[in-house]
Amino acid sequence: MYSVLILWVAFTIIPLYWMLVTSVTNAQDSASMNPSWIPLKPSLAPYARFLGKSQAPRWLLNSAIVAGLVTLANVVFSSMAGYAFAKLRFPGRDTIFWMLLSTMMLPYHVTLIPTYILVINKLGMGNTYTALVVPFFCTVSNTFLMKQYMSTLPSTLIEAARIDACSEFGIYRKIILPMAKPGLAVVAIFTFVAFWNQFFWPFLVTTSESMRTVQVGLASFRFAESTDFGAMMAGAVIASLPVVVLFFALQKYFLQGITVGALKG
Repeated sequence: MYSVLILWVAFTIIPLYWMLVTSVTNAQDSASMNPSWIPLKPSLAPYARFLGKSQAPRWLLNSAIVAGLVTLANVVFSSMAGYAFAKLRFPGRDTIFWMLLSTMMLPYHVTLIPTYILVINKLGMGNTYTALVVPFFCTVSNTFLMKQYMSTLPSTLIEAARIDACSEFGIYRKIILPMAKPGLAVVAIFTFVAFWNQFFWPFLVTTSESMRTVQVGLASFRFAESTDFGAMMAGAVIASLPVVVLFFALQKYFLQGITVGALKG
């Protein structure tokens, strides 16, 4: 059993180790057919080449704006929708929820084409931040996650607040949100990681280098007859730092949310 776990850990760590090693290896060695597992002459030149590329800081800023806005919007709108589906009574609630849930069964690429036509051809939002963030302001998967989490919260507190004449928005802001921090942390981490690493949609809707995200921008280090693996891996290391920082910052809430969902979801 332990050998299987060790093997699994090795398969998980090796790509990350290879990324770190390549990011401090000179261009000639990183392109070699017999690369070294331990860099003989480590250098920060690949980081300088990545950051020296004129649009690299802008790519990082674009990724931060897109992932940050989409995460904030999903935390707000998904929690509101989850609260409504879990705790409010209104006609057609279950029907609407199951209709939304059924859309999760559709492959991503099935909805990609009509979304592209609507955003680019009909609304004319190509090559803008609006095209990058608005289509993903509230995802069904996050709504489902928050609905399941909020179903575990005690309804007695909500009924007591209604008796005290608290409005529904007041109940949501003062009672639901403080109790839902673990679930919100899970939504925040999943959403930020997904949209920080998103490649295909930014590649489709952006045309200028200044609007590229860092994941799309990394592809520009691949040239017609060669690839600058060192600069590409240096960019990958830099791009992975915000995700690592976010996970450790919300680790307590994240683990608590996963545990509660596993026990009561």
